[in-house]
Amino acid sequence: MNNSETIYTRRMKVADLIASDGSLLSILQRLDIKLGFGEATVAEICKKYNISAELFLIICNIYSFRDYVPQIDTLSENDIQSITNYLRASHRYYTTTCFPGIHDCVHNLVKEIDDVSRRLIDKFYDDYDNEVTNHFRYEEEIVFPYIESLTAKDKGDNGKYNIGQFGQNHSNINEKLNDLKNIVIKYLSEEYSSPLRFELLNRIYNVENDLRKHSLIENKLLIPLVEKMEKSHE
Repeated sequence: MNNSETIYTRRMKVADLIASDGSLLSILQRLDIKLGFGEATVAEICKKYNISAELFLIICNIYSFRDYVPQIDTLSENDIQSITNYLRASHRYYTTTCFPGIHDCVHNLVKEIDDVSRRLIDKFYDDYDNEVTNHFRYEEEIVFPYIESLTAKDKGDNGKYNIGQFGQNHSNINEKLNDLKNIVIKYLSEEYSSPLRFELLNRIYNVENDLRKHSLIENKLLIPLVEKMEKSHE
């Protein structure tokens, strides 16, 4: 998609934006924007919550338009903290809402299936759970503190670290989730609970899509902005 084709603007009412794509409600939740904003525009809400309207619109476009390619030209170092805050909020959203729902579905499904299938699904889910936990921990304990030290112009103990190391080691946490999805779709016998399987798959597809957006924000917004900041501080 050509970025000029997107429909969201600073003058648009936030209520109209949500009406155009209900999935954007999760963005408001992660940015801690409260409902009940009446006829307020994007610019007015962003000013109230001290969020860059440009960043807010970029995030909305990422979630609404599959082929949207974000540009950082309109963003600055001041937006980096808002991006890391958003990513942290996304981690909480995944770990307190999305993954518990998937876990419950897996738990209920494996009670109905044979031992071989149960062990296979349990292993894939446990491996995924460990991988995503380690992925988020690395970001929370290494990447974000490093970025915050840069914004404070104090590298401290992270002097030898740079954001390029994050980019090079940025694992795709969707791969094992895709493996689990394929097992449920292709290899479980058709005799096992269809409602549970469809519920599990719907949850997997939803979080898989959200994680792609999450990675896009990291790769196309956070990393380039931090690289620019690193160069300016050299």
